[in-house]
Amino acid sequence: MTYGLWIVQVLLALLFLFTGGMKLVLPLEKLTGPIPLPGLFLRFIGVAEVLGAIGLVLPGLLRIRPGLTPLAAAGLVIIMIGATVINVLGGDVASALISLVVGLLLVFVAYGRWRLTPHRGPMGSRHADSGYRPLSTGS
Repeated sequence: MTYGLWIVQVLLALLFLFTGGMKLVLPLEKLTGPIPLPGLFLRFIGVAEVLGAIGLVLPGLLRIRPGLTPLAAAGLVIIMIGATVINVLGGDVASALISLVVGLLLVFVAYGRWRLTPHRGPMGSRHADSGYRPLSTGS
């Protein structure tokens, strides 16, 4: 299960780095969809996608705040819900299905990293995010 989650996380991170990066780099005139959205909102979505992509992979790799991975996935699920709704309202069913599948993969990552196989902190600690430190037994 861990390997499957990592594969899905990396692929989704690459997807969101690409799509978010394009929203940040392309001129606003090129960013058209089935329903026109304000330019600043598209830039905000691009920033959120890039940060979400980083949050899918980096906390687990660095073992720093690994509890952020399911939160990043959940945030990207919200973006995918919005993308699915906008594509359905705009009549683009194929893009809506792609957004729906990506959203379901993000739900898999969020649930998998939250409940099934959560990342462990340094040296396998169960309390990596809680700030818990065991009492010392030495003098």
